[in-house]
Amino acid sequence: MRTNTSARSSWRAWPSRSRWSSWHCSRLRELRAARRWSQADLADRCQVSRQAINAIETERYDPSLPLAFTIADIFDLTIEEIFLPDRDTTNDPGRP
Repeated sequence: MRTNTSARSSWRAWPSRSRWSSWHCSRLRELRAARRWSQADLADRCQVSRQAINAIETERYDPSLPLAFTIADIFDLTIEEIFLPDRDTTNDPGRP
């Protein structure tokens, strides 16, 4: 019996991160630590799992837009003040 290996070989366990959907979340850990909150504390406030907060902080998971808004509301900041999109500067005419 022959199986179709082309579909199996194109599958990825982790989707590739495009420059349009990747977010740097380094401020999230900093903001949480400043309030002396654990990942579980922030997760409870966001109504997500602790593992989700950990994955966002370690940049293994990009938050959904509703979750990004929730996090921004919790810290009374804008999304842009917490999450900065990755930028491909190779085609940026303003960059040397």
